[in-house]
Amino acid sequence: MCGEKPQDDEYIPLSFIAQYLYCPRRAALIMLEQQWNDNIYTVEGAIQHDRVHDDRREMRRDIIRLTSVPVISTKLRLSGKSDCVELIGDDSGICIPGFSGKWCVVPVEYKHGVRRDELEYEAQVCAQAICLEEMWGCTIQEAFIFYAAERRRKTVELTVDLRYKTQDAARKLQDMLRSGTTPAPVKTRRCKGCSMRDQCIPELNRKTSVYIQNLVKAATGDDDL
Repeated sequence: MCGEKPQDDEYIPLSFIAQYLYCPRRAALIMLEQQWNDNIYTVEGAIQHDRVHDDRREMRRDIIRLTSVPVISTKLRLSGKSDCVELIGDDSGICIPGFSGKWCVVPVEYKHGVRRDELEYEAQVCAQAICLEEMWGCTIQEAFIFYAAERRRKTVELTVDLRYKTQDAARKLQDMLRSGTTPAPVKTRRCKGCSMRDQCIPELNRKTSVYIQNLVKAATGDDDL
């Protein structure tokens, strides 16, 4: 997860789309400060991805499943791997190098746990779709998120709104990389389950502001501050 820090204006791992939309400070701690810490959720997620990323093909008559597919977008300056790309036989689809016939392209992101509505996961698979569209000259209408605990899929419609949010997150990640600035901590309900809580110290911002406020009170004698 950690790896080397991306250099200014270079391609950012597309997994940071999910990190940023979960919490911008979390994304900065990992990307800029090279900090990382696991908890049970991140370990389970890593195990799930290890099972998927074995660079294999599953071929049937009308569907091909490709795993661990390298993807890249010069527009978003993102790169990474798609857990799975399904090629579904479709006479109105596109030609894919190395395969005969025409195909509809559908990226699939694998997650542990149960189905839930989380923008960061939808944006991550949307980013994969944008990469594939750019690489293969196609249009992708939907994607899937597969939840391992339920062995069920969630359909993600690649709407204009979702694409905008994904592209906006990519731009803000590039801005963060260029500025080298880690956002201040903001305590939210997500902090409790975050593996980066000890590094982030979400209570710090409030403690600092209270400390400064107390200093001003002591200096001015104004108890109404």
